[in-house]
Amino acid sequence: MNGAVSNENALREEICQVGCSLYERGYTVGSAGNISARLDDGWLITPTDVCLGRLDPATIAKVNLAGEWVSGDKPSKTLALHRQVYDRNPSVGGVVHTHSTHLVALTLAGVWQPDNILPPLTPYQVMKVGPVPLIGYQRPGSPKVAERVAQLANSVRGVMLERLGPVVWESSVSRASYALEELEETARLWLMSNPKPEPLDQAALDELRVTFGAHW
Repeated sequence: MNGAVSNENALREEICQVGCSLYERGYTVGSAGNISARLDDGWLITPTDVCLGRLDPATIAKVNLAGEWVSGDKPSKTLALHRQVYDRNPSVGGVVHTHSTHLVALTLAGVWQPDNILPPLTPYQVMKVGPVPLIGYQRPGSPKVAERVAQLANSVRGVMLERLGPVVWESSVSRASYALEELEETARLWLMSNPKPEPLDQAALDELRVTFGAHW
């Protein structure tokens, strides 16, 4: 088995493992959400309308660099969004989108700021996620969302789609899922806190930048 095939098979397995883990812990339900990974000759992406908890490595869609469906089941309708991230940020190896409960609830209740849905509350939120802007509601798969993501792909690690859920990208599928989980946990902490806590102050943010290279 050559290296490219071996890598593709490993990525298929990783997508299935991450999808199952997210589903079993309630980060996504039903057939919501999608996951993709970069290949040398294109991308892998979960099929449209499948349950992330029951993925089959063999049926994950493969798309070539021209965006053409090559094999597997029909690609997710959010393929254009994922491609915008990969095309504009060469450091990205994986993208994860879920309909995580607390983050969606946050958009219904009202986010902290349009350009940053949550204040800097915890050091790991700052280090692992950073600022996450809100993209106003558009139907699932809307090209307008992909256009907006294209403008942000190099400046943030993810975006929040109003009423739909987070889209997070990182160097791998697993790392993208970790950042998404950190974001969802921060939203849960924010929603359950009454009164609302003060954000980390400037001195704390500066220390995280200097010590860990955090971006905020």
